[in-house]
Amino acid sequence: MAVHITYQQQQSCFKLLILIRYEQSEYDFKICEMNPGERILKLRETIEHHNDLYYVKSQPEIQDVEYDNLMKELISLEKQHPEYDDPNSPSQRVGNDTNNDFVQVRHDYPMLSLDNTYSPAEIADFEDRIRKIIPGEPIEYICELKYDGVSISLHYEHGRFIRAVTRGDGEKGDDVTANVRTIRSIPLNLKGKNIPAVFDIRGEIFLPRQGFEKMNKEREEAGEMLFANPRNAASGTLKIKNSSVVAKRPLDCYLYFIPGVEKDFTTHYESIMAASDWGFKVPPYIQKCSGLKEVFNFIELWYQDRSKLPFDIDGIVIKVNSYRQQQLLGFTAKSPRWAIAYKFKAQEAVTELLSIDYQVGRTGAVTPVANLRPVLLAGTTVKRASLHNADQIALLDIRIGDLVTIEKGGEIIPKITGVKLESRTPNLVPVGFINFCPECHTPLVRPEGEARHFCPNDTGCPPQIKGKLEHFVSRKAMDIGCAEVTIEQLYNAGLLKDVTGFYELTLEKLLQLERFAQKSADNLIKSIVASKQVPFERVLYAIGIRYVGETVAKKLASHFGGMDQLMQATQEQLVQVGEIGEVIAGSIVSYFSNPRNRELIEKLRDAGVQMSGSVASGKISDKLAGKNLVISGVFKNHSREELQAMIEAHGGKNQGSVNSNTHFVVAGEGMGPAKREKALKLGIPVISEDDFTGMIQ
Repeated sequence: MAVHITYQQQQSCFKLLILIRYEQSEYDFKICEMNPGERILKLRETIEHHNDLYYVKSQPEIQDVEYDNLMKELISLEKQHPEYDDPNSPSQRVGNDTNNDFVQVRHDYPMLSLDNTYSPAEIADFEDRIRKIIPGEPIEYICELKYDGVSISLHYEHGRFIRAVTRGDGEKGDDVTANVRTIRSIPLNLKGKNIPAVFDIRGEIFLPRQGFEKMNKEREEAGEMLFANPRNAASGTLKIKNSSVVAKRPLDCYLYFIPGVEKDFTTHYESIMAASDWGFKVPPYIQKCSGLKEVFNFIELWYQDRSKLPFDIDGIVIKVNSYRQQQLLGFTAKSPRWAIAYKFKAQEAVTELLSIDYQVGRTGAVTPVANLRPVLLAGTTVKRASLHNADQIALLDIRIGDLVTIEKGGEIIPKITGVKLESRTPNLVPVGFINFCPECHTPLVRPEGEARHFCPNDTGCPPQIKGKLEHFVSRKAMDIGCAEVTIEQLYNAGLLKDVTGFYELTLEKLLQLERFAQKSADNLIKSIVASKQVPFERVLYAIGIRYVGETVAKKLASHFGGMDQLMQATQEQLVQVGEIGEVIAGSIVSYFSNPRNRELIEKLRDAGVQMSGSVASGKISDKLAGKNLVISGVFKNHSREELQAMIEAHGGKNQGSVNSNTHFVVAGEGMGPAKREKALKLGIPVISEDDFTGMIQ
């Protein structure tokens, strides 16, 4: 059954129409009528809902063009009906990405958004508006790429980086200084001449595609949820409270605008070139254009070549270059009149859905993958596309033989975004999600609150077993030199049934197999023997507990010290560990409550694998032994990561949040007020950076 909802304007009211297709019949219902005031309220509610999804949760549900159409309709209706004016309407402000967990900082200069356009005709209208205000003058434009990342404002004083603040609501945003300090392309100390004593510079933080793919691969290996696209990953990363985690993610940043420097420079281009001399990473993709013909050439160039860039863009930004002309043009309530953003439509193609495969991953998650008639999209031939889960299949009402729209947009992996219903033939039947594992035929389960189906047969399902074996030998786990094809061969030969099988291999068994010579067999056995010296935290990561990635494994090893203590830990004890929430704690308890998993641990122990030992990080003393410390804020002499390493080096433990087990809170500038209040309430000493270094000297 397909349901399509539309609003239809008829004179002074809007009709909400629902078209229901069921089998080969269509039913058309008029549900209700809305007057303009009701429609305005509905639009405001809908736009605020999508603002929250996009800016706060980083989980957008609609495309930019759909959002912009909603906003345009709202602005048009509000102009027609000023009696419904409301200063809190979403048309009067920029979207909000503030987070109450961060300190709020007011911008020295408001961070306004740009008006969006999707057609060359609207760019021509943009120029017409400029010429009405500035008649007879030549207009020079600056064209820049519109980076698909997270807007940021950096504050510098006397050549030193002081603060980083997100866009927020345009007037104030979140202080994410500690996280931004970890981005290596952002200078902490400037160089060069004529640097303003105090100034802000604006730019975009983003994730290059290669780094994004690597991150998602690591998350998949750890059984963690994948990021949808680089923009979401960058946004989510900036909202992490632990900057040491941020430091491990390959964020990058381009800086492209300095507000309030009109007295020092005559043009925008001149100021950005100066910023480059001061040490900022300024985009090389910037061009001066003397007219709209050159602007359109720039747009066409990057529309065609955007897939060649190492990062995602979603359009082109066009700015008037002259600061004098910018001042004459001024601003509206929410955007400058001297700049506009030309948004690219998402790259998409139409092709036929031939079939659907169901893939089983290492964690048992079953993912539907569409097989398509090959089609060229964004410079590559696409044959397969993700369908994500059962909900997505039902939402699309997809059927084998349908003509479907596939899109790359900000996605790395193509996805199906729609069905050409007008092309559907009557004989096509709806697709139902499978009920049994396609590999071992075990009935699938869908845990409450999960979007995915899982095969629960983790000890007998071939792709799950082979996936666990491949994860176990990976470089960051046990680092055993055993390729995927070798694991396949050993599994098919019955020599590997689970990860303990590696320690039962012998030269004699290996030499009986095809393609195994003396040298290759010797190398594998030596690699397996060497893995017995791999430290405990990597063993913990290697066994493949769901949600326990490399960082979490290190935290657990540091906190509990050994496998026996971890196996005995309760859910309540686990959540006391920094960064361990209820979901991770529940997964760990569930894993060790399974007798088969406990048996596997004992076999590994008997084989000589390391089952204890805290993280080796150059221990210096025991001055903080038995002490739990929380680091909060920005510090003068050390980074947060350096302070955390110093705590571990002197026998202490780092905590992510303040609780009754915390002994000290080391507070820097901009410490979170909630942490300070909780520490004072619990009677926990709040000490300075100097106090802390005095303790360990």
